[in-house]
Amino acid sequence: MKFNLHVLLLSLFLLSSCSQSTDTNLISKQSIGLLTDSTEVRNLDLIFPNDSIAKFINKNRFNTTNRNIEIYDKDGKKLLTLTPKRIKDSLSTIKLIEINSEQFKTRKGLHLKSNFKTLKDNYKISGVQNSIKNIIISVDDINSFFTIDKNDLPAELRFDMNLKIEAIQIPDDAKIKGFYIQWF
Repeated sequence: MKFNLHVLLLSLFLLSSCSQSTDTNLISKQSIGLLTDSTEVRNLDLIFPNDSIAKFINKNRFNTTNRNIEIYDKDGKKLLTLTPKRIKDSLSTIKLIEINSEQFKTRKGLHLKSNFKTLKDNYKISGVQNSIKNIIISVDDINSFFTIDKNDLPAELRFDMNLKIEAIQIPDDAKIKGFYIQWF
């Protein structure tokens, strides 16, 4: 009887594990598919076995270091750009991810090719920052920020960097230019 109970419990565990498959393109607060906020750089090959991983560690002419890791699919299309917390450390985790492909989506359908309406209808806007060419929209619910080109804004909002821009002033059809996930 005791043996049957153990077999039954093990079977239930295995069945429940099989039904909880991870969507490799799902963006959440602490993961993008199998990539999580605790994934170490050394394990990227295991997470992206069918993709190409390009690691760049070089200094540019301004003596700053580019330490990005780019993930490409088998057709050469850039999927993600990862920035590790520490350079040249295989035990480092990832601190910033730039989403380069619209195949990655949140549960609510938000992706790189979405517009501002999709963003504001599905997530609470935590803040809007004004910069030279873009506005930066923060969404704390999914540890993300988005850029929108100022050319998608009304003319009176484009040129004054000191102007405080509110989410209500951003047109619904403004296109997302950049989609980033930041892990602390």
